Amino acid sequence: MTLSIKVLGPGCPNCQRVEENTKAALERVSEDYPSLEATIQHVTERSDIGKYAILSTPGLVINEQVVCAARIPEVDEIVSWLREAM
Repeated sequence: MTLSIKVLGPGCPNCQRVEENTKAALERVSEDYPSLEATIQHVTERSDIGKYAILSTPGLVINEQVVCAARIPEVDEIVSWLREAM
């Protein structure tokens, strides 16, 4: 199983926090799914972020589905979204 994850935002501290929380969530999920592979891409270009129709950053996209925007999700929330995406 491979997950494609994108953090949407200009690279501000909030965006970095979303990425940190996502990495922590991936570590938790990979304990149950050791064959899980995931890529995390940081999308910083305004025109590319606009393709996801979010009004404010940071945003989180899993397998091309926006799961969160305009806030920093907790690690537990991200874990549940990753499990749903699998």
